[in-house]
Amino acid sequence: MVGLDDVRAARELLAGVVRTTPLEPSRPLSAALGGPVWLKCEHLQRAGSYKVRGAFVRISRLSAAERADGVVAASAGNHAQGVALAAGLVGTHATVFMPVNAPLPKVEATKGYGAQVELAGNTVDESLVAAQTYAERTGATLIHPFDHGDVVAGQGTVALEILEQCPEVRTIVAGVGGGGLVSGIAVAVKALRPDVRVIGVQAASAAAFPPSLAAGEPVRLPSFGTIADGIAVGCPGELTFRHVRALVDEVVTVSEEDISRALLMLLERGKQVVEPAGAVGAAALLAGAVDVEAPMVTVLSGGNIDPLLMLRVIEHGLAAAGRYLRVTVRCSDRPGQLALLLSEIAEQRANVVDVEHQRANPHLRLGEVEVALSVETRGTEHSDTLISVLRASGYQVVFAGEA
Repeated sequence: MVGLDDVRAARELLAGVVRTTPLEPSRPLSAALGGPVWLKCEHLQRAGSYKVRGAFVRISRLSAAERADGVVAASAGNHAQGVALAAGLVGTHATVFMPVNAPLPKVEATKGYGAQVELAGNTVDESLVAAQTYAERTGATLIHPFDHGDVVAGQGTVALEILEQCPEVRTIVAGVGGGGLVSGIAVAVKALRPDVRVIGVQAASAAAFPPSLAAGEPVRLPSFGTIADGIAVGCPGELTFRHVRALVDEVVTVSEEDISRALLMLLERGKQVVEPAGAVGAAALLAGAVDVEAPMVTVLSGGNIDPLLMLRVIEHGLAAAGRYLRVTVRCSDRPGQLALLLSEIAEQRANVVDVEHQRANPHLRLGEVEVALSVETRGTEHSDTLISVLRASGYQVVFAGEA
């Protein structure tokens, strides 16, 4: 098990390498939870996430011979960039295996830090197998994304900063993939402030820790997938599982909709550009997924989001918040009917984003037309009012995805 002395030693190694990231108040979360909520802005860390902390500690402790043989890693993006940056700072060469569907900005950023990138597998777990094979073949040292004591100790330095920046903290919430970050945080917090609760958060569609904790050993998910690619890990590590089981108070899950809403809130209200994996802690607080005691700190663990994904997430978040409505309206096919429909929507002060006019649907009756609409509204209540008005006017309204 990693101890407090290990975390403190890691902090000494990281002095002058990583920045002490700011702790910012979150007014919307504070209002929602009835107590102070702070955001630990690790998305503003070098390379865009906390991952450089553990990567640098691990790589800086390699021998001269090990550095000469280089390092290898597997990652969906953040660990990749952390390893690439750390390897350059230490003076060794890095090869990083990434899933074939890894976001292009993360791939390019990893190359930009000097690493050689190899695309292998559809998940981080599959990329890790390729990285392990490469390490055996070449003699390169594998820098595991979470399951190593040096990595856990490095990530634990986040907690030392939190306790100094917010000494009154009562709850710390952090996202969980393989468990390196929450393990390191728990090591430091439980040694210095055992009264503080440490809560881990996973995406419900990629949550390996709840069944593992129930079974008493790491359990591999048969399948998983989430927009939070940075925490899409199919099985906890042996080391991190022991730490989470012993030190973390609770692990909860959040839905894709919860994550989308949190990303939208952080962007719109907090002016924080965060990737999905970096927002799961805020998502848990916003969704009421856990009972917490204030003051609370949630770690925004990464900000390396693909702009194309951001566009989709914003739209999804607006829909989840009731501010983006996609419906199909069936009405009679006569001149002026579309103009009449759009005027009724305008009277309700909703904004039509796009319109698709269809007559070819075989389910339509003769003389009937189908109009697919994307509409911006002011929230759930406004959307409900709009639908009620359209139905009262005789329109058949079907939500997107319904038969």
